[in-house]
Amino acid sequence: MQKYDVIVAGGGFAGTAAAISAARGGAKVLIIDKGNSFGGAAANCLVNPYMLYWTINPKTKQKKVLSAGLFSEINAELAKFGATKPVNDTDLGFHEEYLKLVLNRMVLKEKIDILFNSYIHGCETEEGKIKSVTIVNKSGNTTYAADVFIDCTGDADIAVMSGCPYRLGREEDNLCQPMTLCFRVVNVDMEQFKKDRQIINTVYKEHQAAGKIKNIREDVLPFYTLIDGVIHFNSTRVVKKNPTDGRDITLAELDAREQVFELFDFLKANFASFKNAAIMNTAAQIGVRESRMIIGKYVLTQEDLLTCTHFDDTIATCNYDIDIHNPEGSGTSHYYFKPGDYYTIPYRCLVPNEITNLLVAGRCISSTHEAQASYRIMPVCCCLGEAAGTAAALAVQSGNFDVEKVDIATLQKTLKDNGAVID
Repeated sequence: MQKYDVIVAGGGFAGTAAAISAARGGAKVLIIDKGNSFGGAAANCLVNPYMLYWTINPKTKQKKVLSAGLFSEINAELAKFGATKPVNDTDLGFHEEYLKLVLNRMVLKEKIDILFNSYIHGCETEEGKIKSVTIVNKSGNTTYAADVFIDCTGDADIAVMSGCPYRLGREEDNLCQPMTLCFRVVNVDMEQFKKDRQIINTVYKEHQAAGKIKNIREDVLPFYTLIDGVIHFNSTRVVKKNPTDGRDITLAELDAREQVFELFDFLKANFASFKNAAIMNTAAQIGVRESRMIIGKYVLTQEDLLTCTHFDDTIATCNYDIDIHNPEGSGTSHYYFKPGDYYTIPYRCLVPNEITNLLVAGRCISSTHEAQASYRIMPVCCCLGEAAGTAAALAVQSGNFDVEKVDIATLQKTLKDNGAVID
């Protein structure tokens, strides 16, 4: 059985950042992903652009970046290819194909072992520690051991397999935020689109009220992209399906694809800007906003966000709005932070109960449904992954492997020295 210092499950922003930071901390690392590239939701679900990860001080008018460190490093590499561009006043778009290449190169540079197209389906525990995980791929079943594990699967797969307590969706009924299949349309008349965009939602709601649109989402949400003539849509909505249930995921994919073509047909039939347009592509898999969240040493709450709490063991910062897509149907609620305001995320939210050598990073850290609706964005997940990887390397260096006992001051200093923002 091959042995590593750190095994990371999941190759999205959280997992890739975790693997890179652990390796830079001196650990021998293996990263495992179910897809064929790094990038997670960006690569597989076409989630784009980045949501807000900065704020403006209302007094000084100075911009404060809240997600930095490895996230800034990734974007600097993308910029070398011309693969980032603002798509509106607040959001930065990026080219996911270049993102895949950039992350490949960053991971390989750190001599990290990689396994793509691989699923974790088994976990061996002993006396409150994970001893090994078993993965399945074209080679069959293979078991790998490690001293520390980092779960960046988005669904807390390893945490659940190892017996850690968790919650699913919102507390009262376990319903999760809707799933969305993103898609792109090519050959759009961009000058005409600027005019049509002002009335798309008015016409959409008229068609919806007349029963011509089955999609229950309340609006059409288009984004500009880095490619001229291509518009990105985050506009399908599948509710009351469990993202951790195989049958529900299948039904969601089927439903969402019908919604894609319904929406495209609506645009083509009603707006001159789409007269010569064609569907360019749909995401390889449906996007999941929310599923499982661990119950860790601290549970981040909506009250923590509303009061802009700054914790002593802070490892990341965020001010993205509390953006809750109705788990039951139409409507999306928002709570926007005031300029200059932001909250922090404590290290304890990454530390699950029951297992001592496991960290969790990404959208499945320890929190309530409402708090998760804010920090779930890719810039913040990247920062959570960097913190987890840095902490894992420190646990390996200590020889203890108990992640709860990582020295917080050392962790925070290391993150700051590496350009992360934690206060």
